[in-house]
Amino acid sequence: NVEMKNVLAWGTLKNYFTTKKYFEAYIQKVMKRKDIELSELSYRFISGFESFMRKEFTSIDPTRPCENNTIMKHIERFRKIINLALKNEWIEKDPFLQFKPKFTHVEREFLTNEELTRIEQKRFSLQRLQMVQDLFVFSCYTGLAYIDVFNLESNNLTIGINGKYWITTSRQKTGKPVKIPLLPKAQAIIEKYKNDLVILKQKKILPTYTNQRVNAYLKEIADLCQITKPLTFHIARHTFDTTLTLTNGVPIETVSKLLGH
Repeated sequence: NVEMKNVLAWGTLKNYFTTKKYFEAYIQKVMKRKDIELSELSYRFISGFESFMRKEFTSIDPTRPCENNTIMKHIERFRKIINLALKNEWIEKDPFLQFKPKFTHVEREFLTNEELTRIEQKRFSLQRLQMVQDLFVFSCYTGLAYIDVFNLESNNLTIGINGKYWITTSRQKTGKPVKIPLLPKAQAIIEKYKNDLVILKQKKILPTYTNQRVNAYLKEIADLCQITKPLTFHIARHTFDTTLTLTNGVPIETVSKLLGH
């Protein structure tokens, strides 16, 4: 975790610290030890670790017990460390040889055209809600993740081969380059803030908020727009790939490129 501090984004890295907390708790509470040798790792240890995380009273946060897919993510992170140990020849046998993570299929939610229009047409008296509304709608029309929207600068706007503006950037999560045509509604949001002195001083093209504040404001927007789905930048991204592209006949290969997959 210390070595990857300057490599991974904080949103990814903090998950490894959480996995480490569960791992330490399992060793101390179940195995009644402070630490164990790498050579002691086995299938039995991994399945025990999985069972430990499924128990509400032993979870790190008793008010929020781990769901299956969260547990599998912790197991996956643990496996990455074991793979590192194997590559360095610190252990000879892979304890994960017989263990297969089992994820529960989850249908990804997205906004319908009607729901997206409802949010677009809503007028808010509070500036903070107006700004977060613009950021969310911008993500719906570009497919960009939360951090990639906030990283946008003027040099990310380029003229494409069709003579129109495109967004050219790289996904912070994967580092993969993406090129996205700037649709009229997304362009109108950029135009709205082009003379904002605070934004210009930050060398950005859109307002910036912390992830925590954005999520809190999106809950307010959802309530005021009578949207029952959880408004997040993930749902905005899925609205772009489903409602705005796939259902309008854009090939899935093209959508995949636009999303930076």
